[in-house]
Amino acid sequence: MDFNMKKLASDAGIFFTRAVQFTEEKFGQAEKTELDAHFENLLARADSTKNWTERILRQTEVLLQPNPSARVEEFLYEKLDRKVPSRVTNGELLAQYMAEAASELGPSTPYGKTLIKVSEAEKRLGAAERDFIHTASLSFLTPLRNFLEGDWKTISKERRLLQNRRLDLDACKARLKKAKAAEAKATLWNDEVDKAEQELRVAQTEFDRQAEVTRLLLEGISSTHVNHLRCLHEFVKSQTTYYAQCYRHMLDLQKQLGRFPGTFVGTTEPASPPLSSTSPTTTVATMPVVPTGTGLAPPEEAALCLEEVAPPASGTRKARVLYDYEAADSSELALLADELITVYSLPGMDPDWLIGERGNKKGKVPVTYLELLS
Repeated sequence: MDFNMKKLASDAGIFFTRAVQFTEEKFGQAEKTELDAHFENLLARADSTKNWTERILRQTEVLLQPNPSARVEEFLYEKLDRKVPSRVTNGELLAQYMAEAASELGPSTPYGKTLIKVSEAEKRLGAAERDFIHTASLSFLTPLRNFLEGDWKTISKERRLLQNRRLDLDACKARLKKAKAAEAKATLWNDEVDKAEQELRVAQTEFDRQAEVTRLLLEGISSTHVNHLRCLHEFVKSQTTYYAQCYRHMLDLQKQLGRFPGTFVGTTEPASPPLSSTSPTTTVATMPVVPTGTGLAPPEEAALCLEEVAPPASGTRKARVLYDYEAADSSELALLADELITVYSLPGMDPDWLIGERGNKKGKVPVTYLELLS
């Protein structure tokens, strides 16, 4: 009991001494031991890493789950160490509504058939979104959280210990300074000076030891950056996969809708300049969209026999295929990415399409799948 009381009294005395030293430093009444410039840079870099990691983490959570109520629910499940229940994505919910609407309005009508097709595509989009959220959470969010809840807490703890050791050191310096000032007035203070010098040596040793421990942890931030860089690459990879899946699903849906009888199809702007242009620049299609027209605008040319089509005397160009393309019918030419073909236009032809030739095969090809070479 006496030992515990003495320990509490000692701790209270140390806390009071630190508080006095800290307060006097704030008012400019006490000297403060400064850390070297390299150490200060390590501290600043660590703080920046922590702050930006928090902001990136929070915004990525918003990206993956825009609903704030759902984010709070997931946070509570995580803190309770319980599995987050599976949640229907917005795409899957939309697919469900469309399927129910088609069933009630008539699945055999043009509108009902289209609702069913779109519903199937939205369901696939929802499944792709679910996979993306799961992958991104594991490969990106989890490492960021582990840093904030693990490494950063350790760094913060050691920094607080260093701050306390620094306050103890400066308090010992202040006591030694007072003892020497008193010694100059009376010889009775020799013992106090010796005691103060001994305390200062102990405080300096403890401060140096803690400074080295903290420095090593701060230098480990470089390894944290390397780990976060790897995780960032994984996040980009998962996001790329997700958007590629979405693109494929929507491209398939667009092809299916374009073949439905009575389906409304909007018009698009021309995707490339005419072949007669003499500009040396290269036209690049960044996001191919399959034109939904018939290829040849005038009705009397709709039944044009491709075998009878001859390339014009001038106006043919080489083109590199950007993406694989599956021909919808015998009038179109199937394409493989990176292959070179010859293309040209015909009078009155839809500007979204060209005639493509590869060897003895020819057919219509969408301009947005091509990089026209000069």
